Order: sequence, then C-alpha cells, then structure tokens
Amino acid sequence: MSDVRPGRLKVYLGAAPGVGKTYRMLDEGRRRAARGADVVVGFAECHGRPRTEAMLDGLQTVPRAPCAYRGGRFQEMDLAAVLARRPQVAIVDEFAHSNVPGDGRNPKRWQDIEALLDAGIDVITALNIQHLESLNDVVEKITGVPQHETVPDEVVRRAWQIELVDMPPEGLRRRMAHGNIYAPEKIDAALANYFRPGNLTALRQLALLWVADRVDEALQEYRSQHGIGRVWETRERVVVALTGGPEGDTLVRRAARIADRSAGGDLLAVHVARSDGLAAGVSHASLTRQRRLVEDLGGSYHSVVGDDVATALVEFARAENATQLVLGTSRRGRLARFLTGPGTGETVTELSGDIDVHRVTHERAGRGTLLPSRRRTLSTARLIAGPVAGLVLPVLLTVVLAQLRGTLNLTSEALLFLLAVVGVACIGGVASAVVASVTASLLLNYWFIPPIGAFTLNDPNALLALAVFAVVAATVAGVVDRSLRLSRRSARATAEAETMSSLAGSIVRGEATIPALLERTRETFGMESADLVDEPPDAEAGVTAVPAGPGAWLALRGRTLSSSERRVLAAFAAHAGSAVERARLAEAAAEVEPVKAADRLRTALLRAVGHDLRTPLAAGWAAVTSLRSRDVAFSAEDRDELLATADESMAKLNRLVENLLDLSRLEAGALTLNLRATSLEEVLPLALADVPEAEVADVEDIPAVLADPPLLERVIANLVGNAARHTPPGRRVLVTASALAGRVELRVVDRGPGLPAEGRERMFEPFQRLGDTDNTTGLGLGLALARGLTEAMNGTLSPEDTPGGGLTMVVSLPFAVRGIGAEAAEQTTSS
Repeated sequence: MSDVRPGRLKVYLGAAPGVGKTYRMLDEGRRRAARGADVVVGFAECHGRPRTEAMLDGLQTVPRAPCAYRGGRFQEMDLAAVLARRPQVAIVDEFAHSNVPGDGRNPKRWQDIEALLDAGIDVITALNIQHLESLNDVVEKITGVPQHETVPDEVVRRAWQIELVDMPPEGLRRRMAHGNIYAPEKIDAALANYFRPGNLTALRQLALLWVADRVDEALQEYRSQHGIGRVWETRERVVVALTGGPEGDTLVRRAARIADRSAGGDLLAVHVARSDGLAAGVSHASLTRQRRLVEDLGGSYHSVVGDDVATALVEFARAENATQLVLGTSRRGRLARFLTGPGTGETVTELSGDIDVHRVTHERAGRGTLLPSRRRTLSTARLIAGPVAGLVLPVLLTVVLAQLRGTLNLTSEALLFLLAVVGVACIGGVASAVVASVTASLLLNYWFIPPIGAFTLNDPNALLALAVFAVVAATVAGVVDRSLRLSRRSARATAEAETMSSLAGSIVRGEATIPALLERTRETFGMESADLVDEPPDAEAGVTAVPAGPGAWLALRGRTLSSSERRVLAAFAAHAGSAVERARLAEAAAEVEPVKAADRLRTALLRAVGHDLRTPLAAGWAAVTSLRSRDVAFSAEDRDELLATADESMAKLNRLVENLLDLSRLEAGALTLNLRATSLEEVLPLALADVPEAEVADVEDIPAVLADPPLLERVIANLVGNAARHTPPGRRVLVTASALAGRVELRVVDRGPGLPAEGRERMFEPFQRLGDTDNTTGLGLGLALARGLTEAMNGTLSPEDTPGGGLTMVVSLPFAVRGIGAEAAEQTTSS
C-alpha cells in the first residue's frame, strides 16, 4: 500500500451542537456525488432531525456493525466494510467518538478515520470545539459539563481543510426553541444550562480563535515554502525590542496596548544577544522582570543571537510576519550620536521596509548610554578606514604644522605626530598604527628635522627621539588592539552566558519539552529548521549537526555557524538529549506504574482483611459457639440476641466479600452489565431501604437512564450509607435528581464536616477511610466500588461542596435514548 496516495481529511468544526455541521457535511457529500465522485456514508448521526435525515437521500450508506459489550447491544461504524468498499470519499460523523471496546476495534473513531486516510480514501467529518484536547478543560470551566471524548489537536491540524460552521448565539438559541435541535422535553433544560448566551458566546470565540491560529500556521508555511519575505498584514503582530535597560517596562506596556487595538493581535518581545559588545552590561534582573511582564500580558519572549542588532531585529520581525516593531529612542546624548554615527533605531527604520517602526520616548532618552559603545570591535569599515587614516592623517598634520613653522619646537611637533598615531591605532588597530608610524616618521624626518627637505639624521638626539617615537607608537597601538580583542572575547562570553541563561529559564518555566527546545534552538540561532535525528545527516552546505546523546543528533538547517556559536549549540544539544532521555524514562515509569498500583492494592487488601473480615467472623463465631455450649442455659431472649448477632455478622461478612469480589471484577474488566432503560423510581426504594434517615425529592419527571438496575441500586446505597455516617444526628440525607444536557445528575447531599479539595480523589481509592479514627467502619470499599460501577455504566461520580457545609456526591448517567448504549453519554453534546 506504500504507493497509495494518502486520503485528504476535511473537518467541519462547530462551536456547539446544532450549528449544522452534520447537515453541511452531508450536503457536501451530495454535491460531490452529483459531480461524479464515489461517495458513501460510513457513519452519520442525525439525532432525529428531519432536515438532516433528508440529506441522506441519494447517498449510499454502509450498514453499521452490531456489537455487544457488558450485556448491552450497540452499533458502530463497520470500518472493514468501508475499507472493502473503497469509495473515493467517506462521510464519517462524530470525529471524537469512543468506540465500544472489543473485536479488535480501534479505541477512537479518529483512529478509524486515519485508517481510511492511509488507504487513500478522502474523509469528511465533523467535530465540536469542546472535543479538542487542548480546550477540553477550558470548555468544562465555561459550561460546567465535562467532556470525556477528545481528539488530539495535532490530528485535527493535519486536516487538508478545516471549515468553521458558525452561528450567532441568538440564532442557535432560536433554532433550539423551535425544536430543530433537541426534543421538546429537553429544550428548557438545555436553554437554561449548556445553551446559555454567555456559554455560546465563549464557545464561539474559542472556535474562531482556534481556526484563526490554524489559518495563521498555514499562511506561515506557505510564506516559508515560497520564500516570501515581505510582510503580509493579515494579522497584527507587534514585536518589541528589549535591551535589559530600565525603559523596557514602558516599551512592553506600549507594545501591548498597540497589540490590543486589534482583536487577536500578538505580542512578541525579543532580546538580541550580540557578540560585538552591545550585549555587555545588560541587566539580567531587568530582562527577567520584563519577561514576566510580557508573559503576564499574554505575549511571548524570544532571545536571538546576532552580530548586528538592527539587522537581527528586522530579520526576526520578518520571520514572524510582524506588522509593527516597537523600540525605545536612543539613550545616547547628541554629542555621542554625532561622534559615533546613527544608532540602532535609525538603522532599524532604514531596514524595516513595510514594517511600521514605533520609536517610544522614555525617561532615559538622551541621558547617556548604559551600554558599551556600539564601536567596540573592528568592523569591516574600520579595517578599511584604519590604513587610510594612517596615510592621510600624518599628511594633513604635516600641512598644518608647516604653516606654523617656527612657532613649535621639534619636541612638540613629534608629540603631535605621536598623538595622530595613537588615534589611528584606536581606529584600525596595530596594522594601521604601523602604517601611520612609518608615514609620520618619514614626514617628521623630511620636513622638521634638519637638514629640512632631505632624509638625513645628523643629530644623534634627533635619531634617538625618532626611535623612541616609533617604539611608543607601536606599543600604544598594541595595547589598544589587545584591549579591543579582550573586549570582544568578554562580550562574546557575555552573549553566550545570556543565551544559556535564557535556555535555563525556559527549562525552569516548563518549556523543556522536545518541540519547545527545538523551536527555541531554531529561533536563537536564526536557522530555517531544527530537528532531532537518529543518525548524523550527510554533509551538505547549510546543515550543522551536533551530538545530543546516545543515538541522537541535533541537526540545524540554514546559515553556517561560527565555532563560538557551535559551543553554545552543544549546550542546546545536551539539553535536547536530556529531554529525550527524560521522555524515555517517563515511558518506562508509566509501564511500571500499573504494577506498583497492583502491588499497593494487594498490600492494602492484606492489611485490611486482617481486621475488617476477622471482626464479623469472630463475632458470629462467638455467638454460634455460645449457642452450642451445653454448660450455660440461655433464656429465650438471650438465644434470640445471640442468633441476631450471628445473623448480623454473617450478613456483614457477606457484604464485605461481595464488595471485594465486585471490585476485583472491575479491576479485571470482567463485570457483566445488563444496561437498559432504568427509572430512579425503580431503584431508589430498594437502595434506601436500610437508611430511614434519607429524604428523597420528587423524581417522577426525571427521564430514565441507561444503567444496570442492581448495580445502580448498590451505587446509591453505598453513597447514601456513606453520607449517613457523616451526617450529624437530627439531620437527614437528601437525595435529589435533575436532567442536564442529555444526562441525569443524581445528588446525595450530606450536612457533615465536608472534605478539603486536596483529599477528594483519595477517598475513591480502595481501603481509604478519610476522617475515620478507627477501623470499625469497614474496608473503605464503598466509594471506590461506587465510582467503579458508575464508570462501568458510562457514568461519572464526582464530589462537590454542599452549600452551607457538607459534601455532595454527584452521579451522572446518560439518558436511555433509542437504546444506543455508549453513545447516549454524548447525545446532547455532539452534532
């Protein structure tokens, strides 16, 4: 199958159920079929909506595959039949659906879709925004409804096309009120809960922003593939340049305000760690503070290496498709700007092209630089200007001194020439100083040492003065050159230390995942790509590879790196190798964890059984032994009491053994379920028979749930019994129920001391008796068994605070709708 072209995936993405994803999906299938394409419906869930069901007319539908699970009968997409049919296009609804386990089926429907794509079949599917893995917890906070079926974002991002099916909240609520989404009995509850205007507005914004990010990624990929360097102002992206100076906070806030003026604008802060000295003197404490400020304002912080700050800033802005660049006005005074030429701001403005540049004033503007001079090392211009000055400056000085002949003596004239040589050394280094020294010596000898106009040295004192002049000139030039080289090395070390500090900071903040490290490496060194490979790539121009640990290499594609940059790159590679090793260790630990959990369970069982099973056994044994004794004559009342003790002990022992057996079946996945439509009126009387202090609210209008009646009875009995133990005398346990978003929520409310949030998950572990002071209250299996049985019936059990004090246990189970079993859990939260 390697020669088969992979199929293309199209996803209809919606903000909420009912916006019309399935309708649009089927409509596209009909249009493709009308154009001659071979289209089949692998799976479509119309939710009883007549207009949507009408769209199936004229489309071939692959029959669903019946399957059994835990005593229930369900229907899933027949993946094998669709693959055998091999259509050009397959329509598969419910992208996030969880398949019923068994018969070798994939756990998730998106995995079924990937199998179709691998077979060369194009797939059209639908998805709600709440089922995206990255947004799952956000949606739960907004709506209060947990989503148990999710799709990894990366799977959706790989789609060939993602089309947003959008509808204003008012229109969606109007469609709901007209009965076009849910059955009439569900409309009021849905409008009052999940479909509140605020919920729908927030979900719509999430969907719009997620799709906007996907479009932005596609645009960046297109620009990269086609080598487009011009800025396309499709989205405001504001880059703010930070130097570590005190003006950074002002610049960040100003840039954030500029980004906020456009909805969806991005804020990016960048600091250039340069190797020519400008990075020296940077306040790392200020940079750290400014980094936190950027992140608090919703932006991102970046650090890049560049020998020229202005060029590095503009290149970074173009690579990020920035529309605006914010930097501070120069802190150098007018005299400094006059002597050293245009600064970074002026150069950035000249190079920016179609990027808008904002020069922000601040309190340090024009008050002198806190950073070293930008003329700290020998640039190409200085290497050319130095020798030229070595020739021209002594000649100009000779012309001036010739006009002043007779005014100055030979010593003063020699000192002036020496000053000129030192100046040339500062400009061009030793080589330029030698040129200036030779030129000055010859001119001084010819024009100012008698006999004037001839190269002769008759005076020994003049000869000595000339020799000393040459030595002093060479010595001063050497000192200046050495100082510049040491400054360059110090600046390079500072830049490298700053880069490593940025890397260490990203690791501390939790950005040490392998993709994040690779992206930071690519960004820091200004490369086209950065990847981890198993073998070193073949030698070719523009590819740099360094080892990143056993069997791993860090490969960068782009410009050729210098030796000093390779040293820093080796540190990045070491961190990447460590991340790979940590990932391997995490996988190994994950494999060991189930074994450790099983061992802990066995240990806890042995400890608990030693007391909790022995206590009722000892009491019953003692009662029976007393009854069999012939040495004591018991009265009728005593005999009845002993028989009652034996009966109670045996009943308690039987309940403990049943709980242990059920828990072991749950752990082994061998519990048999008989799921059917079950009303609360059917199970509540039996579940509350042994708890007279429980009070039940009216449950007559609550829809039936899909559950196993005996198991649901045991769940409720365990929860009510646990609540009764913690409810103060004179108070009653309240049992109430409500219907919400296709599920029934049963609440068991106690007025006890409650439980802190950090201890709530522990109480569902076997053999936990949180808050008990002795071991007379049982094995601690009640809540663990209740949660296990609830989840086996496709439900959830979660605790929440009782208003006014206490703890409320919430059992959520799906409606019993058309007998579709596991799918009922998501009937009202999928399209």
